Amino acid sequence: MKKYYLTLSLLLAVVAMQVQAQDLAHYKNLVKQLSSAKYQGRGYAKGGANKAGKLLEKEYKKAGVDEVTLQPFTIDINTFCGKMKMQADGKQLTAGVDFSMREYSPGVHGTFPVYHVDTLNFDADRMFADLQKPEYANCLVACEFWFTYKHGKDFARLQKAGECSNAGLIFTWPAPIKFFKAYGHRVVDKPIIWVTPEAIEGVKSVSLDVDNEFLKDYGLFNVIAKVNGERHDSCYVFTAHYDHLGNLGKKIFYAGANDNASGTAAIVTLAAYYAKHKPPYDMYFLSFSGEDANLRGSEYFVNNPIVPLEQIRYLFNIDMIGDDNPVEYCEVSDEGMRGYQLFEQINNEKQYFKSLNRGDLAANSDHYPFAKRHVPCIFLENQEGSAFQYYHTIYDNWQHAVFDSYEPTFRLVKEFIEKY
Repeated sequence: MKKYYLTLSLLLAVVAMQVQAQDLAHYKNLVKQLSSAKYQGRGYAKGGANKAGKLLEKEYKKAGVDEVTLQPFTIDINTFCGKMKMQADGKQLTAGVDFSMREYSPGVHGTFPVYHVDTLNFDADRMFADLQKPEYANCLVACEFWFTYKHGKDFARLQKAGECSNAGLIFTWPAPIKFFKAYGHRVVDKPIIWVTPEAIEGVKSVSLDVDNEFLKDYGLFNVIAKVNGERHDSCYVFTAHYDHLGNLGKKIFYAGANDNASGTAAIVTLAAYYAKHKPPYDMYFLSFSGEDANLRGSEYFVNNPIVPLEQIRYLFNIDMIGDDNPVEYCEVSDEGMRGYQLFEQINNEKQYFKSLNRGDLAANSDHYPFAKRHVPCIFLENQEGSAFQYYHTIYDNWQHAVFDSYEPTFRLVKEFIEKY
């Protein structure tokens, strides 16, 4: 009999390991799919985000959830899917490597002199006087980004038509060069180009051939899956954004393996788990679009919720967990603090992560619209590991994908729900 139980135990252990391995394999496969060229960075111009949303709809149905619905909304967004060329003193620069565009920049075509700001002996009046000289007519003003941020009022004048004769600005940023979408709901008067310091240092003339297209009322949708629980008077909610930065020119796209194919795939596998293990409460899995366009999908949801926000027992926003830092970063809403002690206690006991690093609540991901409306929630992100350096760059791709944080995040969240 003992031999029988030992054999049975070993068999169950093997089955458990196989199920776990299968989940991890599916997780990796979904991250790979979402970050592939088929979805073109899950952006807004070539339909990449919406194609990814349709994939998620199929994945949730395959997982066996009880309901899947699409929640449509629209955004205004500036895009760059056309020409994307830049030369510095005749040397060809590479889009996404040497330069990118500020998200609210118009297109720009032509050759321009470059005025380099003297940041060591900066004098705003002298800068504006210099820009009146004939040799700097229609120039591009080049300066380190954080310096322009510190002297915002002066450099804001250089972005407005009629304020100064410069054609635009160049913001220097250390490699790897980044790209953003958060403030792309508008287009400013003059072009702004991100460039690595090495690519622009000492350069006298720049040629640009860059197209932009402003999309008005562009249609997106949130993908909402539900697993019915034993009770329906309250629920748990899992969120992750599936959109990313899309394209920079005709050939370059931002794959977003970590940001946020990693979180998107995680909540799909959580949905599959709860579809097979009936939960005590209803479970909602909200795959948001429009996050990289300033949280537009989650903002739309909280203003048009399909479940009363006051019924949410706890919300988990999983964003960028594709990394290998043994310390997990988190943010917690005021109402969420009543569960955070348990969350931390479970982690301390099981050592899923070496520790939790709780930061200040910020408008940096989809938990924030819920936190503002008094929903108990926690934001989970794995920062400062080997993958974090590629955040918002073309190198956040399948080749640099890291999976260390997936299983500890999955287990920590699951165990919290069991005990909360």
